[in-house]
Amino acid sequence: MAATTTTGRTALPALVPAAMLTAVTAGDMVNLVLPDIGARFDATEAELAWVVTGFLLVFSVGIPLYGRVSDRFSLRRLFASALLAFAVGSAVCALAPSLLVLVAGRVVTGIGAAAIPVLSIIAVTRLMPADQRGAGIGVVSAGAGVGTAAGPAVGGLVGQLLGWPALFWITLVMSLVLVPVALRVLPDEAPAASGPIDMLGGVLLALGAGLVLLGMTRAQVAGFAEPSAWGSLLAAVVALFLFGWRAFRVEHPFVPPALFANRTYRTGLLIAFPAMVVNLGGLVFVALLVVEVNGLTPGRGALAMIPAGVAVAVLSPLIGRLPDHIGRRTLVLTGLALMGLFALYLSTFTGSASPIPAGIGILGLSIGFALVMTTLVNSAAAELPAEQAGTGLGILQGVQFLGAATGPAVFGVLVSARGQSGAGAVNPFHSGPEGAAYSDVFLTMAVVVVVTLVIASRLRPTTDVRPGKDVARNRGD
Repeated sequence: MAATTTTGRTALPALVPAAMLTAVTAGDMVNLVLPDIGARFDATEAELAWVVTGFLLVFSVGIPLYGRVSDRFSLRRLFASALLAFAVGSAVCALAPSLLVLVAGRVVTGIGAAAIPVLSIIAVTRLMPADQRGAGIGVVSAGAGVGTAAGPAVGGLVGQLLGWPALFWITLVMSLVLVPVALRVLPDEAPAASGPIDMLGGVLLALGAGLVLLGMTRAQVAGFAEPSAWGSLLAAVVALFLFGWRAFRVEHPFVPPALFANRTYRTGLLIAFPAMVVNLGGLVFVALLVVEVNGLTPGRGALAMIPAGVAVAVLSPLIGRLPDHIGRRTLVLTGLALMGLFALYLSTFTGSASPIPAGIGILGLSIGFALVMTTLVNSAAAELPAEQAGTGLGILQGVQFLGAATGPAVFGVLVSARGQSGAGAVNPFHSGPEGAAYSDVFLTMAVVVVVTLVIASRLRPTTDVRPGKDVARNRGD
């Protein structure tokens, strides 16, 4: 165990960002090549949407499930199995003879990819010394940030040069390369958890999360008035209510209610969701803005996201070290303030003829989000007791990725409605005759951030910020 742990501490910073980059990039790398896939299989837009939705459904559902089972099984086996599933799904996609097979491959890929975010964070918290965990979590966040920002650009460029199957051959090779690294770096010992796993509770949680994502995806395509959209969201409410009801009535619930007695963790969940709504909404609609208003091609438009990804990659490891010196509440409030200011900046300059303001806006918004989420994950890892860490981090990241699905859907409906009305921008400082609908969307994001700032003010300040010490745990109220 000692040798494995020493190796893990040394090689972990190489494994987790590469795995995160691969998993997160896989989610949206297909967005710009969907027309080519549609031409290959003679598919409609509704059918093509499942290439994205199939992956995202199992990805969002799987994250909290992996977090829970990580308390029972060894990281080595879970991580390696997830990478192998990811590789199998990628191979199926690359060789798919039909759209149905391609969607099935994306589902399998999502099953594997779902494990990577939560298991990466858990690996950092278990293997790295307390005074290095913040930097380790920052490295994981860097991989996620680069993957989110660069996915569309990489997908568009590779798809244009080599064809869309090449995307899946690349992810296949990357995942296979990481398997032996995971087997060498991660420990094989399972945590000493007790009691059975409440599988019915897990199914209800997964069903609720999946139905939320499905409803938001359908709303993005056809609006919230579509029966498949509001019906899925209504069914999700029922499933999540039953999940909560069961959690208080079984001896070993899938998610212990005591987990939410921790004020810092509870507040972190309430911050993570709207922060991710704004972050991914910004990434999606800045990319659309530079294409539809600034007249760039999709490939060049996606390049506007690259500086944001690079900045997150460089700054996230540094941000991970800051809570021990500055304090978590200060960092979260600062990050949210940056997100709000740059959302307002984007709202003001969507009418610009140049794409430069859009690039500046998403850069600032992404840096603010990195401050928020890296700090929240770091705080959760420090606050939660060992027996709750896997479940708690899985729920936190599951909430984050549900926010990723919600943002584009809600803001997409708003852009469509505002575009049809033809009215001017609400923001009185909006410049230029174009981009009024986008201006209103970014202004709405700024309002969401202001509300989130009020919630974030409830975070407890870190009581001990001396270097080399754990963040004070302050469990409970």
